[in-house]
Amino acid sequence: MKKILAIFLLIFLIGCTQKANPNLKEISIKTWDKNVRVFAEVADDNDERAKGLMFREKLEENNGMIFIFEQENEIAFWMKNTLIPLDIIFIGKNFKIVDIKNAVPCKQDPCQLYKPQKSAQYVLEVNSGFAEKNGIKVNDEVEITN
Repeated sequence: MKKILAIFLLIFLIGCTQKANPNLKEISIKTWDKNVRVFAEVADDNDERAKGLMFREKLEENNGMIFIFEQENEIAFWMKNTLIPLDIIFIGKNFKIVDIKNAVPCKQDPCQLYKPQKSAQYVLEVNSGFAEKNGIKVNDEVEITN
């Protein structure tokens, strides 16, 4: 009985840690053969979007940051003050991936701009190589949940 109670408590606590941060969204990317989950911090105002993942020394596996814009538009990202290489996944208003860029930290000005081939309304940043490792491609569908 004690083992069952301990297992239940452990499962409950693990579930609570994912929901403890109200600024965390679960992102599900539907590839041709699986659903890939990412837990992402939300950047949905100008200050949060400007800071992004700057000065972070690491990003846990299956974690990232989702940038939410008011409308679909031509956007560009750069890696100024970003210490870790990232995959930048651009997502259209229809929640389909429109482009994926592999971005490297900017060591000196001017920094390279990373622009999608098409307009985007959402941008997901994850560790470099994440998209390739998980078979994520342009036109895959994305779902954002709480």
